[in-house]
Amino acid sequence: MLRNYLFLFGIGVIWGSQFIFQQMAVADISPVWVGAGRSLIGFLTLVTICQLINVKSNSGQWFKFSLIGLLEATIPFILVAWGQQYLDTAIAAILMGTIPFFTVILAPLIIKGARITFAGIGSVLLGFSGLVMLFYPELTSGNGTINLMAAGAIIVASACFAVGLLLLKGVENEHPLIIARNVLGSASVQIILFAMIVAPVTDITPTASSLMAVTYLGTLCAGVVYLLYMLLIRDAGPVFASLNNYLVPMIGVLLGAGINGEDLSVHTWAALAIIMMAVAFNQIFSVNSAKGSKPEVVSTEGFLPFK
Repeated sequence: MLRNYLFLFGIGVIWGSQFIFQQMAVADISPVWVGAGRSLIGFLTLVTICQLINVKSNSGQWFKFSLIGLLEATIPFILVAWGQQYLDTAIAAILMGTIPFFTVILAPLIIKGARITFAGIGSVLLGFSGLVMLFYPELTSGNGTINLMAAGAIIVASACFAVGLLLLKGVENEHPLIIARNVLGSASVQIILFAMIVAPVTDITPTASSLMAVTYLGTLCAGVVYLLYMLLIRDAGPVFASLNNYLVPMIGVLLGAGINGEDLSVHTWAALAIIMMAVAFNQIFSVNSAKGSKPEVVSTEGFLPFK
């Protein structure tokens, strides 16, 4: 039992800390190369893990992996890295906490038989009110154009990420670590090709801290954490593992305040509380609704999150 809680906390810390290291990386490296480095290092880390534990692929399905990689990694890695040039780490962490809401509202468009439930509607409304609370000062002053654009980029990244999560349900007969490996492999090719077009390698002037940050993002946040996540699902089940949806934004906010010394306003704390309530609302009521309901009720439980 203690091991499960330690794994859950470790996963929350790793994914919650990504916003700190992402901000360090984009200080010296263009966002597209941060995304490229993260995905490539993550892919190589998962290749090594799969070799060590002797997990092998059962099928090709490379078109699916390429599409999911585009939505799960390529677009989010680039947009989140770009957005963090203009936003505090705490804000980015809260915005990424909206992923569960997008899985709920987009599921009927992607998964046959899925429907939006009372839990889904309630969580989306709560989540939207949290976003309004978060950016209320910028919305009322009219002076936060760049911040709102950066926030919009991260929200689009969250939506793409959610679509990718839903498409994962169509991948069959593969170990989750193989799926993670192949998705990141596909994304690596996509991001590197894009980066070579928009930001030539000659323009890169990394420092030791930015290289360390990208290495951390790839090795831990896009590699080792998936092994921990799969072990947690195996030992404690997907419902327990899905509690990381609460930890990641919370830890991201706390690290932003503690390490970066970010001045968090009452609006930030209120938005975090509302979004956490929205995630809880969706998970609690969707489980209850699923009992005795034949159509597929979509919640965030059991998804393998490629964050």
